[in-house]
Amino acid sequence: MKWAVGGLGPADPVLAAAFWIGMAALLLTLMLGLQIVRLRLALHLRQRRAARTLARWRPILAAAIAGEAPDPLPALARNERLPFIKLWVHLQSSLRGAAGEALAGVALRMGLDADARAMLARGARTERLLAALLLGHLRDRAAWDRLLALTNQEDPTLALTALWALVRIDPAQAATYLTPLFVQRDDWALSHVAGVLREAAAPVAGVLLDLLPGLPRERLPRALRIAEALRVDVPPEQLAGALDDVDVAVVTAALRLVSLPASRERVRALLAHEDWQVRVQAAKALGRVGERADVARLVALLGDREWWVRYRAAEALVELPWLDAAELERVRAALTDRYAADILAQVMAEGGKA
Repeated sequence: MKWAVGGLGPADPVLAAAFWIGMAALLLTLMLGLQIVRLRLALHLRQRRAARTLARWRPILAAAIAGEAPDPLPALARNERLPFIKLWVHLQSSLRGAAGEALAGVALRMGLDADARAMLARGARTERLLAALLLGHLRDRAAWDRLLALTNQEDPTLALTALWALVRIDPAQAATYLTPLFVQRDDWALSHVAGVLREAAAPVAGVLLDLLPGLPRERLPRALRIAEALRVDVPPEQLAGALDDVDVAVVTAALRLVSLPASRERVRALLAHEDWQVRVQAAKALGRVGERADVARLVALLGDREWWVRYRAAEALVELPWLDAAELERVRAALTDRYAADILAQVMAEGGKA
């Protein structure tokens, strides 16, 4: 192989290109390896620092929870701030009453409320999440505007955490702002929405009931599902329009909320609906508000062509308070449809009434 003048690579241009590409790849591999080592060392150092912070502060916070916080408190080093806040939030989330107030007092004495407000404005994602949690637990009114700004973030975890903090700070004011927002945001899971709003269930119920009459049809299912998750009692007169709607999603959401006999006639009419999902929810609703005369209607549904309709009708029969095991067995024995008899027997066995 001929080498270029000076011995810095092959003389042939193709071989020279391959040589230098190989050298560049080797250099990049070495740099990547060094970066991995650096990151591993940094992670190890952070973990050791966090462990030292926990070992130092856990006994102090435990003493504070017991009402024996030292006075004055030790100084919190800057590199201890994040591990300390993580520990504080973890402990506070499991405390109630005087113990939680004692722990909050420690955070206020250490000036963590001011630190957290600063973290909300310019911290990294993890810092802003921790800051929102801390300020929510402290019910820090001064952080309201900054937390409100975070609710517009595209990051759903950050936005929902800020919303949770707002609910903690002022449930009534938060309900006025959050309820319409949650009705509009389909990208936020209902389970998360319910978790955030649960502490403001009473004011949210009032706002939601005021919203329902003016909502467009496409928003009604979401609003009704939120009402269901929070166990809001929607008056029968407000449910009437939704139960008579032509949209299956609206009707099924409304049926889930039926809890009073005033809606019974509309529920009965929906037992024959062409959509099986509506018949499923109608059977369940009739099990809650039906009377003895509705036994025959539920028995008729045991022969439905859809398995889930038959199953829910059987469940509704088994859950009726005035049908004991002996009466249910008589109903089952009188059935001439084998599938209807089988589904009722199955549900009776599951409910301990076989």
